[in-house]
Amino acid sequence: MKAVLSVVGQDKVGIIAGVSNKLAELNINILDLSQTIMEGYFTMMMVCDISQMNLEFVQAKEALNQVGDKLGMQINIQRQDIFDAMHKL
Repeated sequence: MKAVLSVVGQDKVGIIAGVSNKLAELNINILDLSQTIMEGYFTMMMVCDISQMNLEFVQAKEALNQVGDKLGMQINIQRQDIFDAMHKL
């Protein structure tokens, strides 16, 4: 099972480390990612494998929200099937 994760906020040191460390703790594998900095704002999109995740999805989402709060970032994760359904024309 896959999920789409987004990270947005003011650029600062440690964003990628904070997010990727938490994903490793949750046993979530990063399959693909794109990131950029636009006028001082960091943005990152990831496709992740959540099939081996060691928490329930809701608990993992809360853990990532806590990392976002600590970093001053907005972190959102959605199952890929829901993401795809929401973005179909």
